[in-house]
Amino acid sequence: MALTKEITYDYEIRNISKNIQERQKTTIVEDGKELSSAYHRRVLTIGDDLSGESDELKALSSSLWTPAVSASWADFQTSQSLGL
Repeated sequence: MALTKEITYDYEIRNISKNIQERQKTTIVEDGKELSSAYHRRVLTIGDDLSGESDELKALSSSLWTPAVSASWADFQTSQSLGL
């Protein structure tokens, strides 16, 4: 009877700012059969400090958060704060 803990990640991209929703799945497996699993979700947005994140997440964010996307998001935030 060998118990193992497996952690996997998947990502979903949302809205104009290309927010990255990261979902972590933690699975407890016994002899190849899943006994239980749990999920944890978090959202990363333009401007978040990614220095401690995985290379996979850094690569994903740099491909999504281009200067054009950053500018578009800044314009949207400005329009919202002005009530436009």
